[in-house]
Amino acid sequence: MFITFEGLDFCGKSTQVKLLENYLKEKKHNVIVIREPGGTTISEQIRNVLLDKLNDKMQNETELLLFAASRAQLVREIILPALEKKYYVISDRYHDSSIAYQGFGRNMQIEFVIQLQKFVINNAIPDITFFIDIPVDEVLKRMSKVKNIDLDRIETSPNGIDSEKINFYERVRKGYLYLCEKEKRIKKINGLLTIEEIHNIIINHIENFN
Repeated sequence: MFITFEGLDFCGKSTQVKLLENYLKEKKHNVIVIREPGGTTISEQIRNVLLDKLNDKMQNETELLLFAASRAQLVREIILPALEKKYYVISDRYHDSSIAYQGFGRNMQIEFVIQLQKFVINNAIPDITFFIDIPVDEVLKRMSKVKNIDLDRIETSPNGIDSEKINFYERVRKGYLYLCEKEKRIKKINGLLTIEEIHNIIINHIENFN
């Protein structure tokens, strides 16, 4: 089974990825957890370029294509072979992130971004995707509470958390909500629920998946 997690920064998806991994392993399933961008030697090198704050002159087109290149490598080197071996594959972000962040967030041509993702992932389509939804003001609240954290290039902006960054996150959330309406595989979860409540919702979906 191929399971992906999506959401705005600081929505709590990485916590839920770990909880699901532990749950499935307790059930004696074979599990592999991957992150995006990254997951292979080549993809991790691309990740370093994408998230390095020194690359503040990166063009939106470059960003989109680098994410696509990292994902293409991950699909063919890790995801498809693992699924063939009947593993549970859990990904912290996947192709929906590019549609939401680059397509909607960066105001790029949505249909092109979607077609590019189809080309990149081929038949490695998630069985189920969990979108942990939080409002943008909650992102800012959680971000302000985290001390001594080194934000990456996409999480930061030259002027800090300004109106431009807030508008960017609003567009990204709009992109995710658009995908929720379009794709039946995406399950929207209220990210303001407790960690345990969210985990229980996820487990319920997994156990009742058919």
